[in-house]
Amino acid sequence: MRVQTILKLALAAGVLALGAHVAQSAGPEPIKLQGLRGGVPVTQDLPPTASHQERDHAPVPRDFVQQPPLIPHTTSGYQVTKNFNKCMDCHGWSKSAGSGAIKVSLTHFRTRDNTELDNISPRRYFCTQCHVPQTDAKPLVENTFQRARGLQ
Repeated sequence: MRVQTILKLALAAGVLALGAHVAQSAGPEPIKLQGLRGGVPVTQDLPPTASHQERDHAPVPRDFVQQPPLIPHTTSGYQVTKNFNKCMDCHGWSKSAGSGAIKVSLTHFRTRDNTELDNISPRRYFCTQCHVPQTDAKPLVENTFQRARGLQ
């Protein structure tokens, strides 16, 4: 009886050890993903590191219909918060004539329901959600992208 108990315990210990080994070697080690921001919070400015922002450059032609224009100048140090938007110092309708900057599009003054507003729509207020500075960055991966035929 005692031998049977010892054998059962040994068998149970062997099964547990084998199960732990299988669980450890069940597959490749999980890949740790890292975002493009490298852990920098979205509340902090993060200019491209592998390239530099172009400074007062001619605008780059668009590659597809409805593409937001690229920003043809550096935006380092630009403040865009819920209370202040540095972009509007030049691109606001009342200031664009004096600055020579392109006015903000009329589409930025409409709500989702197409209601015209007196000021920029909250959904279009944070410019860098869609517009990014031009840069000399090389593509991260090879691709076969071609401009839309109508824009060639």
